[in-house]
Amino acid sequence: MKKLLWFILLLIIYGCQNTTQKVAKNNQEIPLNKISHTQSEKIYNRSKLFPNKTQLSIAIIENGQSSFYGVLIENDKVLSVENRDNVFEIGSITKIFTSTLLSGLVIENKVELDDYINKYLKFQLKENQKITFKQLANHTSGLPGIPPNSDIELKENLRNPNPYKNYDEQKLIEYLSQTMELGDRKMSYSNLGAALLGYTLSKIENKSYELLLQERVFSKYDMINSTTDRCQIKNKLIKGLDENGNVTPNSDLAIHVGAGGILSTTEDLAKFAIAQFNSVNKELALTRQKTFTIDENQDIGLGWGIIKNKSKGNWYSHFGATGGYSSAMTIDPTNRNGVIILSNVSYWNKNQSDIILLSTELLQTLLQK
Repeated sequence: MKKLLWFILLLIIYGCQNTTQKVAKNNQEIPLNKISHTQSEKIYNRSKLFPNKTQLSIAIIENGQSSFYGVLIENDKVLSVENRDNVFEIGSITKIFTSTLLSGLVIENKVELDDYINKYLKFQLKENQKITFKQLANHTSGLPGIPPNSDIELKENLRNPNPYKNYDEQKLIEYLSQTMELGDRKMSYSNLGAALLGYTLSKIENKSYELLLQERVFSKYDMINSTTDRCQIKNKLIKGLDENGNVTPNSDLAIHVGAGGILSTTEDLAKFAIAQFNSVNKELALTRQKTFTIDENQDIGLGWGIIKNKSKGNWYSHFGATGGYSSAMTIDPTNRNGVIILSNVSYWNKNQSDIILLSTELLQTLLQK
């Protein structure tokens, strides 16, 4: 799963044709109904170098209304395809949903953000070290990115699409109770921290992470094709690709499911994004409140990265990547805009960052109208 790349958003931030035709230019074929020529060109330029069989599913939200665009690379051409309800791994965007579960329990007064998780666990953390819910959600717990007592090594084994598969509850407890070492309580991105947050919330509610999502989030926002269980959506699942464009197995996150285990569609994620614009959804608003200052341009909420832009309103973002997929979601609540991209572009693809760049470029076009 990709480390947060909010600095790319900073590079974008600072620094409409109404036709049903398709434009075919330089091996490009993208529908132009409800999409501007500028947006079409940006989609083409960021998509053209991906391998054959690559798909991008794009949702553009303007003033609270969603439009959907699908891209398929076939015979080195950028073609249009209908894939708004096809399913992709969303990787680390999952962390936003784990934080949403947390904020829901906070709203219900079941926990407080500054509560120590220690009292909710059936085992003792090494030397009774303390970690709060907020520290897990905003990456200030001091936990490492990945647990040292695993064979997960991002530079090597992530090319195996299942590096987290064998890291189970027993290994998690072993690390936390016997060998855990906490670093400085500054912002340091941690898949382990998000995994521990999801695990702890499941223990509090005595329900699986999947059931918590279905009951508390997916059903509430009508996200009918979202799950952590591939068996539920296998007929809609787009196959993941490795860095060379070959089909690669899907990821099993095991105990790390709260850090990156959700599968979803742009149609579902657009519903979730639009729900962020409604102040009635207090658990969503809480996730966007600043909890830690990174620097003069960036804050972090509960999961969300916050790009500070006083003149045009803050942007809230998260990105994700696995061995076979990449994703990006950025919202602009002030203007009720957003862009979501799901793809089967591998973490290891040399042009993988173009997914993030495209999402921010498309969002920027909405401010320029």
